[in-house]
Amino acid sequence: MAEKELQQIVEHAVAQVLERQLPKLQAALVERVLAELPATLPSAAPSGAGSPVSNTNLVQAVATVHAGSSQKEILRALLEAGNAYGSRVALFVVKGGAATGWQSRGLGDDDAIKDFPLDMTSGPAAYAYQNRIAAPANIAEMDRRFVKQFGGPENEQIVVLPLVLKDKVAALLYADGGAEGVLDGPSLEVLVMATSAWLELAALRKQTQREVSDTVPPVPPVERPPAAAPAQAVSSFSDPFAAHTPKHTAPKPAPEPEPEPAAEVVEVAHAASASAAASAPAAAADPFAGMSAEDADTHRKAQRFARLLVDEIKLYNQAKVAEGRRHKDLYDRLKEDIDKSRSTFQKRYGSTAAASGDYFQREVVRSLAEDDLAVMGANFRK
Repeated sequence: MAEKELQQIVEHAVAQVLERQLPKLQAALVERVLAELPATLPSAAPSGAGSPVSNTNLVQAVATVHAGSSQKEILRALLEAGNAYGSRVALFVVKGGAATGWQSRGLGDDDAIKDFPLDMTSGPAAYAYQNRIAAPANIAEMDRRFVKQFGGPENEQIVVLPLVLKDKVAALLYADGGAEGVLDGPSLEVLVMATSAWLELAALRKQTQREVSDTVPPVPPVERPPAAAPAQAVSSFSDPFAAHTPKHTAPKPAPEPEPEPAAEVVEVAHAASASAAASAPAAAADPFAGMSAEDADTHRKAQRFARLLVDEIKLYNQAKVAEGRRHKDLYDRLKEDIDKSRSTFQKRYGSTAAASGDYFQREVVRSLAEDDLAVMGANFRK
């Protein structure tokens, strides 16, 4: 009974903290996403009829996306908000390099696009997927099957935008002006960026809740009949497209040896490794096995803190991370954020037993550079 009460107290405390911090996090996301608006949006106007971009309306659209609590709600909110900046919008799920229709607005009913296989070999869809940037184009460059089935806009202008999660393109958002001619590419790009950041933040919130819950001793289970061991590990996050099985894709007899992660499932990389570690025997390769219980606990906390700091850098700098990896100058692009976070880590753990572990430096190389030190550039201190 005492353990159960303790668990309830901790869960209540975590919920209160998250409830207080959520408005601040939401405001920070809006501020970060809209930071570049003065440089791009005041002179921008929809491609066809319509009024110039209103920053106030765009903030409200971002807030609508942030009002979603589940992944499905967030993605539906993206379509609803995006419909104000594109008369016809459609979201395509990307898995294994293939894009399949999920939901749409302005193309008929919401499921009009469902299961449509979008051609990813050429055109704006291929460009947006390969380069992870918005791809404005003419409807003539779009998938011919798509144009034949759904038609095109009167002014022939379209845009395809990538929704990037954990440095992978999880989905593609198609938009055009339809008969009304309303198409505002810059605002749609801001909405997609805000959605991506909010989905990743939602994942971090769930991870934080799990980490706190893991510190509470488990409640003794109620006696129940033995059950067979599961065939595979349970994913850390629910799949917002779980019920969406493309009709054109034949079922596979067995899972591939190393399937790509579901593009739309917002997985935090180190959360997955933590889950795998939790399922392994407790005695397997513990790097802190020879330490005192207090020192080992300090090292583990330092590792987690370093991961959270680096995750925050990635969350707010997705474009810089992608460019830095390509040009091998990641540190130069993120110097201010990395140095600031390193200082924060040093203040907390620089004078503790965990100082020798250099966990922040390791996490920067592991997570930001994907274990390729050359990606950080010549100015990164080893």
